[in-house]
Amino acid sequence: MKPPAWPAALSRHGVLLGIGLGVLAHGLFTIHDAMVKLLTETIPVWEILFVRAAVIIAFCLTIGRRPLIERAIATPVKGALLYRGVMMLAAWLCYYSAAREMPLAQLLSLYYAAPLVVTLLAGPLLGEHVTRARWAAIGIGFVGVMFASDPFGVRLSVATGLVLTAAALWGYGTILMRRLARAEPSLLQILTTNSVFLVGSGIACVGDWRTPDLARLTLLLAVGISGGIAQFTLFEGVRFAPASVLATTEYTALVWAFLLGFAIWGDIPSVSVTVGAALILSAGLLLVMTERRVPS
Repeated sequence: MKPPAWPAALSRHGVLLGIGLGVLAHGLFTIHDAMVKLLTETIPVWEILFVRAAVIIAFCLTIGRRPLIERAIATPVKGALLYRGVMMLAAWLCYYSAAREMPLAQLLSLYYAAPLVVTLLAGPLLGEHVTRARWAAIGIGFVGVMFASDPFGVRLSVATGLVLTAAALWGYGTILMRRLARAEPSLLQILTTNSVFLVGSGIACVGDWRTPDLARLTLLLAVGISGGIAQFTLFEGVRFAPASVLATTEYTALVWAFLLGFAIWGDIPSVSVTVGAALILSAGLLLVMTERRVPS
């Protein structure tokens, strides 16, 4: 149940592995979000979160068994683990509340302020040295998101404030994830976070439960499985790559979304989307090229 030794995780090859895990995680999250979008047409969001959390907890307990439970009880950072879970639940609440009021393009554009938050906090809270190349990758990726999602027309409103709050909470949650990864294994972090989600969403589900049919139940289980694997992949990526590096990989989710949209729905991206995707990929390549030069 011990996490890998931290100094070894900061080697050049470790950072590249962390980048790869981050890209994979956000690809899985994109598939997860596409299924959630289909389910929200007929099932309340809180019910989806409840079932997802239950599946992920079952996944954690099946793998970790008794040692994981004992570690969860004995861990000296129990309070910090629960605190991060509450922060993530609050981020989801803010995000979905804003989603009801804002166009998707504007919502995504504002939410992708999260990697900027991570990069800003990585220095003072984690002691990371954020290089010029990392700042450049973050900046290029953010400009790519602006091109791809065409966010013009954003106005100051309650919804705008909510989605920016969600981005800030997610960014801060990533910092906490990095901190906790120094003390506890990924499986314990995932178990604790989803336990908070299970309780919070379970309370919200009281009086508003809609029993799913077999097709929707299958999709709910798929959401839980994909979400669990994505979370584990992301948490492991955090062990190897600095937060300021891993933050850039979040932008690749937009590229995954475009590819998924074309593969499933036949959506053909516009010129601005293509330019944006190219910038995001350029940011990723810049990051990989510069991080390869980091001494092992």
